[in-house]
Amino acid sequence: MPTLPTLALFAAATLALLVVPGPAVLYIVTRSVAQGRGAGLVSVLGVHAGSLVHIAAAALGITALLAASATAFAVVKYLGAAYLVFLGVRKLLRRPETEAAEVRVASRTRLFGEGFVVNVLNPKTAMFFLAFLPQFVDPARGPVAPQVLVLGAVWVALGMASDGTYALLASVLAGRLRSSARARRRLDRGSGVVYLGLGVVAALAREGAAKA
Repeated sequence: MPTLPTLALFAAATLALLVVPGPAVLYIVTRSVAQGRGAGLVSVLGVHAGSLVHIAAAALGITALLAASATAFAVVKYLGAAYLVFLGVRKLLRRPETEAAEVRVASRTRLFGEGFVVNVLNPKTAMFFLAFLPQFVDPARGPVAPQVLVLGAVWVALGMASDGTYALLASVLAGRLRSSARARRRLDRGSGVVYLGLGVVAALAREGAAKA
């Protein structure tokens, strides 16, 4: 198992990485502003359910396969890019008269599911588990999988706290924005641009970065 100094160093480095907004944070903030605190917090839960996939993959050694296979990395990268671009286009093409209904009727299942997919296909999270987390694993201290699980649990705990804070802060703006049809339309356009931007980031993520 990791030593306490290793866990402390890992926690500090993880927190520093988490507070820098990435695809998952942008998704959470967008949902919180558009649909309020509850939607933001459900999105946080979905995002970190997605984190569990990365943790399991790392523990089972799948991340090592991704790092070694250009084809596997490309498949993950472009699936993520395509999904995010789809979300962006859908937002940009949404008819204005449907906006109010969308804000009032929020599917928690959909929010959770989209958050899950966004983080499973999140290049920032993938790069973390491919290149950063292994630096804190010491085979001399025993089996690798339990160490990865402990480090992953630290990631999830800190991620829930960090992303939850983003969700709560962003939701403060929700009521003001939802009161204006023009603001809602601008929010939809902004959301669409954010999703398209995330798709571009995912598409341009380099294979070499995973091996750095």
